[in-house]
Amino acid sequence: MLAYTFRRLLTIIPTLLIASILIFSFMHLMPGDPAAVMLGTNATPEQVEKLRVQLGLDRPIYVQFATWLQEAFRGDLGDSIFFQSPVLSVIQNRAETSIFVATFSMLIILILGIPIGVISAVKYNTLLDQLTMGFAMLAASIPTFWLGLNLMILFSVNLDWLPSSGFPSVLESGNLNNLKYLILPCITLAAPNSALIIRLTRSSMLDVMKEEYVKTARAKGLKESIVILKHIFRNAIISIVSALGFTFIALLSGTVVTETVFSLPGVGRLVVQSVLRRDYPVIQGIIFVVVILYVFINLLTDLSYAFLDPRISYE
Repeated sequence: MLAYTFRRLLTIIPTLLIASILIFSFMHLMPGDPAAVMLGTNATPEQVEKLRVQLGLDRPIYVQFATWLQEAFRGDLGDSIFFQSPVLSVIQNRAETSIFVATFSMLIILILGIPIGVISAVKYNTLLDQLTMGFAMLAASIPTFWLGLNLMILFSVNLDWLPSSGFPSVLESGNLNNLKYLILPCITLAAPNSALIIRLTRSSMLDVMKEEYVKTARAKGLKESIVILKHIFRNAIISIVSALGFTFIALLSGTVVTETVFSLPGVGRLVVQSVLRRDYPVIQGIIFVVVILYVFINLLTDLSYAFLDPRISYE
């Protein structure tokens, strides 16, 4: 296990290097000039060029990349062109919202997705199974912006139970009551993702149910609950864990539509705003951080397989 982990950690270096090259290249292929965007349409060419020199945008692209890469691997992602502050600080200011939203949405997905999927598989081809699959299809097909707006109308406007938008910082205020601002966004995000986990759990368990060792376990007279949990669910969980890992990364990296609907100060909205402002350092920094998160969460997901399934051994 340790040798495998060490080899995987070594592969992270070339992965991040290739990712950084692609990120930097694509960012500088975007049309528009950050200096011109910052100064506005009334700026003269001389003013734009002067600002480009100040920002270092007049240097060759390979020089800019080498400088950025060297600083990035030292933990410095540069300074935001728009905010005039370190990129890590800009991301950190928006990270609280994204982390809370991703974590609570994932909890809802786990609470709903896996148990309902297990029940649907156990009650295969019954009315309950058909109703469950119908719910999953409906939840997966509903646009998140439509669901978010209707939840807002119902619970915020009509019932006045929950706030409709914004998110005051919990860490700065110390007020846990502010978490109520995230209830509707988390439900909006969890609905389609729960549907995915429900269907995946069901299909994975149905595949395992066809295996001979399941028939053997039942033939030995084991309790059905033991057969389901120990022999079926345990062997079907690998694919479910993989999907949960990718889902968490997607939630953590920011969901633009939901953050826009509920006016959340998260990473997703920051990306959109930075693209419109041509704030290259912030865009590059966010994507680079997301790549790092993806690599490490993918590693943790792979390592978890050995604990979930004794047949898997990393040597």
